[in-house]
Amino acid sequence: MRTRRGVCYPRMDFCGVDKRAVKRAKRDFAASTASAESLAGKRQRLSPETEYGNDGGDMFDGLPDDLVLSILAKLSSSASSPSDFINVLITCKRFNGLALNPQVLAKASQKTFAIKAKNWSESGHRFLKLCADAGNVEACYTLGMIRFYCLQNRGSGASLMAKAAISSHAPSLYSLAVIQFNGSGGSKSDKDLRAGVALCARAAFLGHIDALRELGHCLQDGYGVRQNIAEGRRFLVQANARELAAELSNPNNGLATRAWLTWNPHAHPNNHHRGSATAAVAAGGGPGCPLLSDFGCNVPAPEVHPASMFMAEWFAAKGGAPGSGLRLCSHFGCGRPETRKHEFRRCSVCGTVNYCSRACQALDWKLRHKAECAPVERWVEEDGEGMDVDGGGGGGDGNGDGMGDS
Repeated sequence: MRTRRGVCYPRMDFCGVDKRAVKRAKRDFAASTASAESLAGKRQRLSPETEYGNDGGDMFDGLPDDLVLSILAKLSSSASSPSDFINVLITCKRFNGLALNPQVLAKASQKTFAIKAKNWSESGHRFLKLCADAGNVEACYTLGMIRFYCLQNRGSGASLMAKAAISSHAPSLYSLAVIQFNGSGGSKSDKDLRAGVALCARAAFLGHIDALRELGHCLQDGYGVRQNIAEGRRFLVQANARELAAELSNPNNGLATRAWLTWNPHAHPNNHHRGSATAAVAAGGGPGCPLLSDFGCNVPAPEVHPASMFMAEWFAAKGGAPGSGLRLCSHFGCGRPETRKHEFRRCSVCGTVNYCSRACQALDWKLRHKAECAPVERWVEEDGEGMDVDGGGGGGDGNGDGMGDS
C-alpha cells in the first residue's frame, strides 16, 4: 500500500512482536482488574465512619461546637443523677472536652452533682469546684455547705454561699441566716440576730419555705425583730400554703387524686387548748407531714436538698458531729452539726432533741417528734448544770413545741 507521496508502508510481522504485545496487554489488563476487585473488597470492610466521612472522620466531627454545647447544656440541666452526665464525659475525647466547658457546667442541675458521701473524692471535689467557678449557684451552695460543715473550712464555705446569695439563691440566703442566728464557726458573741432576720426576709421574699417559717417564728417571738404575732402568723400560714402548692405542682408525688386531703375535725385549733404543748397535736398524726395541720391537710415531707443529704450521710458515717459534745440537728432533712458546744437550742418541753433553727423544729415536730415529746420537770446537761423546762410550749403555728436556749 502506498502513501500519497508514493512511499510504501512498512510491512508488519504479525507472527512475532505483535503477538507478544497482545499477550502482555491481556496480562496487564487481568492484573489491573484483580487489583480493582481487591480494593473494592477492602472498601466494603471499612467502618461507616471511614467510608462516609471526610478525611477519615465521622459525621459528628462536622457538627459545630456551639450546637454540641447547646445540646450538652440541655442535658446537664435536666440530668436526674450524676451518672447521666458522667456517661457523656466517657463517651469520647471531644465530648469530654465540650462537656467540661463553662457554658455547660453553669447550667448543671443540683442532681448532676448530687454526690453520695461514701463516694466523695478529690475528683468529685474538683468537679464541684469547676461548676462553682463556672457560675453555677447550686454548685456554689452545695460546695459551700460541704466545706463549711463537713470539711470545716469556714471561710471558704461561707464565701461560696455568699457568692450564690449575691445571685439571689434563696437556700444560700437562708443558710447564711442560720449561721448568723447561731454564730456558727465562731463564739456565742458572734451571733447577729438582725443580720439573720434580714437574710431570712430576703430568702422569704424569694419564696423559700423554711425562710418563711423561720421569719414567722422570729416575728411571733420577737427574736431579732420587733414582735408582731399577727404578722408572724401570716408568714407561717403562707409557708404552709407554699409547701402545699409545691407538692400539688409535682406530678410525681401521686397527689393528683386528692388522696392527701384528709380532713380531721379534731385537728382544728378551735378544738384545742392553745396553751398546752401536747393537746394541740393530740389528733391528726399519720405518716405524712401535716403542713396545714391547723386545717386538717396532710401531704408528704418535702424533698431533701442534695447538700443536706450529703451532710447527713457524711456525719452518719463518722458517728456524729466532729468534736466532743457536739450535736447534730435532730431534723433528718437538715444535716447541720454544731460548730461549738451548745450552739443549737433544745426542745423546751422534753429537752431530748435539738435544732439549728425554728424551721427545722417545726418540720421535725410534725414529722415525728410530736409522737415522742413528753414534758419533764428537769434535765441535766452534759456539763452537769441543770436547766429548768421552759413551761411547755409556745409554737405559734399550732406545733406546741417550743425551743429553749441550751
